[in-house]
Amino acid sequence: MPTLRQLFLANNAQTTNFPLLLEFERAEGIYMYDAAGKTFTDLISGIGVSSLGHGNPKVIEAIKQQVDKYMHLMVYGEYVQTPQVRFAEKLISVLPENLQSVYFTNSGAEAVEGALKLAKRFTGRQQIVACQHSYHGSTHGALSIMGNEEFKQAYRPLLPGVSFIRFNEPADLDLITEQTACVIIETIQGEAGIRVPNTDYMRALRNRCNQTGTLLILDEIQAAFGRTGKLFAFEHFGIVPDILLLAKALGGGMPVGAFISSSTIMDSLKENPILGHITTFGGHPVCCAAGLAALEVLLDENLVSAVAEKEAIFRKLLVHPAIKQVRGKGLMLAVELDNFDLNKKIIDRCIEHGVITDWFLHCSNSMRIAPPLIISNDQIKHACEIIVEAIGFYSVS
Repeated sequence: MPTLRQLFLANNAQTTNFPLLLEFERAEGIYMYDAAGKTFTDLISGIGVSSLGHGNPKVIEAIKQQVDKYMHLMVYGEYVQTPQVRFAEKLISVLPENLQSVYFTNSGAEAVEGALKLAKRFTGRQQIVACQHSYHGSTHGALSIMGNEEFKQAYRPLLPGVSFIRFNEPADLDLITEQTACVIIETIQGEAGIRVPNTDYMRALRNRCNQTGTLLILDEIQAAFGRTGKLFAFEHFGIVPDILLLAKALGGGMPVGAFISSSTIMDSLKENPILGHITTFGGHPVCCAAGLAALEVLLDENLVSAVAEKEAIFRKLLVHPAIKQVRGKGLMLAVELDNFDLNKKIIDRCIEHGVITDWFLHCSNSMRIAPPLIISNDQIKHACEIIVEAIGFYSVS
């Protein structure tokens, strides 16, 4: 009889030749538990998804209640479904006035695809500007605007009319012109190793888009819902996008994404042609019920207010001569080390000792720190002890 691990390797499509092969039986709070009962601290939240931790009781209850009522009924946009309506209403209540129309998708990548289509349709333009070292997903359109040739070269031809600017480099903003449909940018770059832009740059970007009639798309798929110490990361910079992209933590652990814009912009998907974006499972009622519950927990328990203090603890404790820099905002941090080989050894030792962390696609010498927002100060201290011990094990002071 083959083991579950053997069946996984034999029957499930693999994304690398070296999967982690960790096998978990359950998860609760910031912890995951394997078959032998070993406890692992989740310091990456399933790559930004589990911001409330695992198994939040209010989210689970919302899922159970919705399953008892109905699951999939119809492709998105045709029926009035209570979870979709209530979730959109709640999202709009915490967003700026111009972000008033929510299109729910299956994932962050689909939200990106929908937003690119929307920008082209509304402006009548074809050119797209993205950033070097960006990451927006892995579908063809999202891959076209990824700022890393290594990950995209095998899949060309990709979308035409895409050009790239340097992130946080004001001189490049002149490349945005009256022919540019949209600029798509991560408010804080994630897979580049957590790069926080200057406020002046973000405001100059917003102004340049205003001058040229270009739509500004902010990708907050990783950064939203309190991760940076604000409900939305754009609040740090005093700007508002024309289109906002959300996913990951949006669903409280369930798969859902969204692109959000003004009604005027979004309405351009309704005609010439009709059905400008179609999705079967986007806005799945169970996922929307979970997302609404998760957002209510985040707000009601005021989890965002403690993020800055928790960031400060990480920064205070993650000190070692081998650490070149700790970058980021809130609980979206990168610990820069000398090279990938050292980083990978340290990550593996952390996992061996019960702390799960990871590296970044475009910055492999940096370690990812993005725990659930519910992590306690004592849990942070414990995780940092293990990380610093692992760094010391492989590094010479």
